[in-house]
Amino acid sequence: MKEQWCIPPEANAEFVCAMEDVIEVYHRPYDPKCPQVCFDECSKQQTKEMRSPLPSKPGCLAKYDYEYERNGTSNIFIFFAPLENWRHIKVTDRRTMVDFAHCMRDLVDIHFPQAEKLVLVMDNLNTHKFASLYEAFPPAEARRIIEKLEIHYTPKHGSWLNMAEIELSVLHRQCLKVRIPDQPTLIQKVAAWENQRNASEATVHWRFTTDDARIKLHRLYPSIDVC
Repeated sequence: MKEQWCIPPEANAEFVCAMEDVIEVYHRPYDPKCPQVCFDECSKQQTKEMRSPLPSKPGCLAKYDYEYERNGTSNIFIFFAPLENWRHIKVTDRRTMVDFAHCMRDLVDIHFPQAEKLVLVMDNLNTHKFASLYEAFPPAEARRIIEKLEIHYTPKHGSWLNMAEIELSVLHRQCLKVRIPDQPTLIQKVAAWENQRNASEATVHWRFTTDDARIKLHRLYPSIDVC
């Protein structure tokens, strides 16, 4: 964990409250009726090769020309349930309120239909609101989905608290560092990565506790004069 991630310049009691809330969620015991799921998103620029690469040969790596052609951008949504050793990626054209709402319905109806409640950790992006569901669905449907969600927001500048961001980092290193020409190819590549990660039961073991935060990040906490 890098220090610049942990100590935003405007850290205050609100930051501390949200940070401790998320940490406490991560240390809840496993409950199959209330799965913990982390949610995040990123974009991927698609680029086409201008010239055919030179293939690799013994003692020599393949060679790619530095020139490329931009071919649009896709959005990547990721769901990550660390206690289930499970993740799922959804590739979309955009990341609007409606796109977010459909992700939430997928989470409730497709990925965890038997769950009584889904404990969801995500950042405070402007689309990550219950109101987004009313933008996408009739009121009764929006309320049905909302009733299944228990949302815990990471604090501003505290995205390092979201374990889905760790999974996105792994995805970038293992899958997205190469040039990807179009969205169908992107969907194929991330699906293969997802299947491999899920089959190997890869996960994140979160060990940072509230007690650790109060010691290592004591500068985040407001000073209180005790009389």
